Amino acid sequence: MKTVEGPEPTMESRSHAGVVESTLPKHQLLDERGAVTEDDLLSPYTQDITVDDLQHLYRSMTKARRVDEEGTSLQRQGQLVLWVPLKGQEAAQIGSTWPTRPTDRLYPSYREHAVAFERGVEPSELMRYFRGHTAGGWDPEKHNLNLYTVVLGSQAPHAVGYAMGTALDRKAAEDAGTPLETELEAVVAYFGDGASTEGEVHESMVFAASYDAPVLFFIQNNQWAISVPFATQSRVPLATRAAGYGFEGLRVDGNDILAVVAATRYALAKIRRGEGPVLIEAETYRMGAHTTADDPTKYRKREEEDQWGLLDPIERLKEHLRTAHGVADSFFETVAQENDDLARRMRADLLAMTPPEFVDRFEHVYAEPHALVAAERAEYLEYQAGFEDASDVHGTAAEGVGA
Repeated sequence: MKTVEGPEPTMESRSHAGVVESTLPKHQLLDERGAVTEDDLLSPYTQDITVDDLQHLYRSMTKARRVDEEGTSLQRQGQLVLWVPLKGQEAAQIGSTWPTRPTDRLYPSYREHAVAFERGVEPSELMRYFRGHTAGGWDPEKHNLNLYTVVLGSQAPHAVGYAMGTALDRKAAEDAGTPLETELEAVVAYFGDGASTEGEVHESMVFAASYDAPVLFFIQNNQWAISVPFATQSRVPLATRAAGYGFEGLRVDGNDILAVVAATRYALAKIRRGEGPVLIEAETYRMGAHTTADDPTKYRKREEEDQWGLLDPIERLKEHLRTAHGVADSFFETVAQENDDLARRMRADLLAMTPPEFVDRFEHVYAEPHALVAAERAEYLEYQAGFEDASDVHGTAAEGVGA
């Protein structure tokens, strides 16, 4: 197995006292030049991946990046309230979503755009959320993908609770003498290195271990929690924390699509066998800002960004497709054109959107009618009507003056 290291630590990392080097290896299957390497643990989980599969993965990764670029432009033009870039994390997101089954439930945070697209969510649905027209954007039951959460780390206990519920349902069926024929449904909880320091994440891992919940904790370690470098957040790789809870943790090169796919397949196989939770730390890099409200030039060096830019996950897979499989330039040109066409359609859809009426918000507070909400709705309508009355009065007075 080839053990790999990321770029040299930043100045902030070097100055952090007590950083401990871990003996936990970082798995890699595609090196920085797109050449295949061997890994004793993960290589067996890629044997059935075809050129068509690799081309699909490339399409998915480049689609996510093109939508991301368009999202940033739309926000800068005042068409979105906010945008959360994902550039650089495409391999981590696509590589962990593609091996899941449609029946597996995924719990994202707020940067998992590539996860959403791979699950069938339309880019326009996502844009509606960031335009402020909806509190959700898509049907969670249709895609088995929970809605985004902006409360840091709160998706982890949601995911573990759901996973515990599915496991307890299965046990109840077995106890009743009617065991389910299907394998365990897997649940994936996505969060970043910053959220890993939240109490909800710690508590979630305690419960997951105690109840052998069928959940995969997938951490995208993109090196920065807004402006706080990873070395300030943890003195060890996050994957090593899993041992403290009593389950397995893996470190993978998060810019290596094959390694992420293989690690996810390995973890899901364990989970479906009823062996409890698994943690994967995908070590990647947030190439853009934390959000469009952020300026990363205030806290990190251009040299660091350039160094990580050489490890671009899309360029790595592109080089592999060219050199190992002889994929012609025409394929990449076609994909680029498809992505540009998608971005244009998405922009047109967004500009044609009409905002919902505020009064409609009262219909979505509870599933059933509620007396208090009804009273507040009536109060709001009365308040609005007052402005209309004032307009009528001023209009009449103005007409009198003109006469």
